Amino acid sequence: MKRRTTLISAIAAVALIGGGAATAVAVSGDDDSSAASKSSVSVKDDGVGDAQENAAEAKGATIGAEEAIAAALKHTPGVVTGADLDSDDGRLVWDVDVIGSGATAWHHVEVDPGTGKVLGSHVDRDEDDDPARVAAALKGASTSASDAARAVSAKGTVTSVDADDDGSVTVWEVETTSSNGTQQDWNVDLRSGAVTLDRPSTTPDDD
Repeated sequence: MKRRTTLISAIAAVALIGGGAATAVAVSGDDDSSAASKSSVSVKDDGVGDAQENAAEAKGATIGAEEAIAAALKHTPGVVTGADLDSDDGRLVWDVDVIGSGATAWHHVEVDPGTGKVLGSHVDRDEDDDPARVAAALKGASTSASDAARAVSAKGTVTSVDADDDGSVTVWEVETTSSNGTQQDWNVDLRSGAVTLDRPSTTPDDD
């Protein structure tokens, strides 16, 4: 599965907690490759078409987006700005991005999609992306990332939830994957929770 290319998902971000606690997470956390290597879920991503790979990833994740978000928040309290199901060298992980109360850095938390266990986390202080601005935009939201995932769950397996950040955050972008690997994008309004189709459904190229 290819991760969404919004600003939020492009940041290798994870949850922030203030003061000494943030330091403790940064020291004890793992980088992406080591966390992915410990995932209990493996998927075949070589020599298969996009649709087959997408379907295998969605099926392999017995821990859904809501559960992954809950696990990440238990590990690192804050506001989730994105959760993406992604494979790294055949190992599947949930990448969850969270901003904590200090809103001065991003924390990236990886959750095992088979067990719900947090595999690791790290802090990313990217000077080009301001977590305080995104946190402020989400502060008045009535719909959380978890709410957005729940609202769209009947339409397919949720494989990505991201705050759409093109300068002003107004919707959650949610991606679903069907049993045949077809992916579809949805928008969930931050305040009303209304679900709308982002664009027409397309079947991934199997070439």
